[in-house]
Amino acid sequence: MERLRDHLLKTGYTIDGVRERLGDMAASALAREELVPALRATRSGDPLDTLIRLWWLGVPVSATGLPFEVMESGLVEFDGDKVRSTVHLQPWEEHSFVVSDRKVRPGDPALRSDHVVGAGGASANLAQLVSRRPVERALDLGTGCGVQVLHLAERADRIVATDLNPRAVDLARLSWRLSGVTDVDARVGSLFEPVEGELFDLVVSNPPFVISPGGHLTYRETGAEGDAFCRDLVRQAPTYLNPHGHAQFLANWLHVEGEDWRDRVGGWVGETGCDGWVVERDVQDPAEYVELWLRDAAEQGTPAYAARYDEWLSWFEANRVEGIGFGWITLRNSGTLAAHRTRDLETARLRVAEGLLDERIGAPGAEDPSRIVLRQTRGLLRSTDVGTVEAALAGVCDGELALGPLLNVIAELVGDGEHLRADALRPLIAEGYFQL
Repeated sequence: MERLRDHLLKTGYTIDGVRERLGDMAASALAREELVPALRATRSGDPLDTLIRLWWLGVPVSATGLPFEVMESGLVEFDGDKVRSTVHLQPWEEHSFVVSDRKVRPGDPALRSDHVVGAGGASANLAQLVSRRPVERALDLGTGCGVQVLHLAERADRIVATDLNPRAVDLARLSWRLSGVTDVDARVGSLFEPVEGELFDLVVSNPPFVISPGGHLTYRETGAEGDAFCRDLVRQAPTYLNPHGHAQFLANWLHVEGEDWRDRVGGWVGETGCDGWVVERDVQDPAEYVELWLRDAAEQGTPAYAARYDEWLSWFEANRVEGIGFGWITLRNSGTLAAHRTRDLETARLRVAEGLLDERIGAPGAEDPSRIVLRQTRGLLRSTDVGTVEAALAGVCDGELALGPLLNVIAELVGDGEHLRADALRPLIAEGYFQL
């Protein structure tokens, strides 16, 4: 693997190298599952063209002239005087590589049930979402082809990666070796079973979140009823988080007739006692959703397509599903939510959140501002209008004095009879402007 990695890099088989060689037109065509422009762009037969055809496009190449590093990699097979890849080997960020099964295209044989999907837009989105702070222990739950580990390697001292699919763990190990990542503790098992009783500073997951009746593809479906798998993932994650640890997932959830999806997913988060942030990036109607995932498995044009489509829609109709949301869920085991719900805030010692700004807006020369805004420069980057008392509190609370007496002193200094009860600050604590 080390020699193969050196050959790939020396030949220019990197993200930038492939993009430059293919060009915009061929890359766009590949996104539509059209190979012809990419084949035209790689017809010179030089070493980079050969690697792109073999590993990226998945077409046979001549065995003549292929280097030892490719021929003896264990990732190709012979077909007469041709060589074809047995996997999809794609360059990834920072000169790393991801090994997976090749994506099926229309007319290809059906996906195997233990198919290992490669890295794509969802993988990149999750990697961008995940906290950048250094951690001691990180868990990649449902590692698949191992791509999230490549992003965690530089900021986690120890990494555990799990997957229900043994084949995924095998291919992930190849991804890590080709990328120069060592000392990953890889385990086979479902959900948190392989790490029972352990704690982590960071848990990330691009889980099998697809909602379908009787799912059969391990990489995207669990067979759980509706969105129950994502619900259970959220509910169980805090048990495995160290204090101030984060859990960050991609997820799907149902939009059910007569129910606000925020209440549905908010209920999952509310049961955890963690700070939570849920973002719905997209929502699809049932037909769009079914078409997306049937297309993902290249089932369009197959004899079973119509029946499968109808079965899926029937399940959504029976369960009063109006739409399916896709987005991100972040949990933080800060203790803030649990604390602000249960503690006596009169005796709490608050401190202002790091990076908080006080902005005042008013007419030139006016004695008092017409508007005061507290603005976060870190975390969720929220802002909120506040009154004089909240603004004064933000200027003095440093964790030294109890909130009740501090508010009494501020009320006397303001001198306009305005007094704020400690309980009124609970929303500002929950949203991260003040911390306990």
